[in-house]
Amino acid sequence: MTLLQGFYKLWNTRQLEQERKHLKMGNAITLTVILILFCGSAYGKRSMLYSVKGLDVVTALAPSASDGICKTLVEIHGYPCEEHTVTTQDGFILGLQRIPGGAAGGTPGNKTPVLLQHGILMDGAVWVMLPPGQSLAFLLADNGFDVWLANARGTESSSGHTSLRPNDPAFWNWSWDELAGFDLPATFQYVHNQTGQQLHYVAHSLGTLTALSAFSKNQLLDMMRSAALIGPVAYMGQITSPVAKVAADVLTGNASFWLGVAEFDPMGDAGRTLINDVCSTPGVDCSDLLTAFTVIKKGTITMYDYNNEDENKKHYGQPTPPVYDMTHIPNDVPLFLGCGAKDALSDTKDVQLLLDNLKDHVKDKLVVQTIENYAHVDFIFAENVKQIIYDPLIAFVKLH
Repeated sequence: MTLLQGFYKLWNTRQLEQERKHLKMGNAITLTVILILFCGSAYGKRSMLYSVKGLDVVTALAPSASDGICKTLVEIHGYPCEEHTVTTQDGFILGLQRIPGGAAGGTPGNKTPVLLQHGILMDGAVWVMLPPGQSLAFLLADNGFDVWLANARGTESSSGHTSLRPNDPAFWNWSWDELAGFDLPATFQYVHNQTGQQLHYVAHSLGTLTALSAFSKNQLLDMMRSAALIGPVAYMGQITSPVAKVAADVLTGNASFWLGVAEFDPMGDAGRTLINDVCSTPGVDCSDLLTAFTVIKKGTITMYDYNNEDENKKHYGQPTPPVYDMTHIPNDVPLFLGCGAKDALSDTKDVQLLLDNLKDHVKDKLVVQTIENYAHVDFIFAENVKQIIYDPLIAFVKLH
């Protein structure tokens, strides 16, 4: 069972009832907590999440390697789709899907490219999981854009490497620094080369963090027209749940176990160990899972910290990891920020800290839209997401 498949089973209450007898309760609890910890909670707003009537969730969200996202989730709706690959400088082979036109057809080529980047524990499929008329990728294609879906290393579409296999621990020896330093530049360059144009970048969650980090180092900007960042993650100093606080301690404190974990399988031993350690901590009540939010340990943005001065000096030439300074983002970069007042991963106070660092930004180059009742995953799955966030996002993209 894929993570996305499990997500839909848990959030689509009708589907959950049908599948409950096939799920072990321990796995369901583990998946719920993992999703809450890393994606944020809808904070009691489950009724807002889109219910896809008639969709065979089991098959649609678990495409085979031969079928892929194009055949399984795009072409079935009448949209053209192409599977592409690009190799990063450190050898990872990333899959991309291209939707070069709308369902009504049209002449390919000479269309402005838009690159969509997913968030943590997801992949490019999140942009085409809702029906046509609701999914952002389909909406952009129908509005005349050349749409590209990115897939970060380690996802099903990007599980290849020039010399490593996923069962090699070295395959998983990376953090989000590598997503910013290798995956994003390779994907940007590939789309730019294929289309011969600067591109618009749209990202959710982790995809916003990697982009902001790259922008702060003045990278990628020469290939980009604008960036729309929804559920933007930059500074993460706010923790709203005892469960999240304890989970952060567990992940960093039990090094003897976690250093031996390569691929994190939410349904495997690693996931169960995390949940058991968190929920057995005195003072933590895991019975009310919807109060749990994201894991975070520090409220700063730095490169990977080896927690050892000698190791940091070896990699960075200094005892502490370098900081990604958001004040270095050029003031004239067109930015659209979609924020949720109920978003526990992209907390409003942390977003405000980001905005403070952008205070000198050219006024008509920065659009900030805050949705009062939106949590982190609502930007992808909310029933009203088209009207609330996608329509103004597309209008912003068309202006640039």
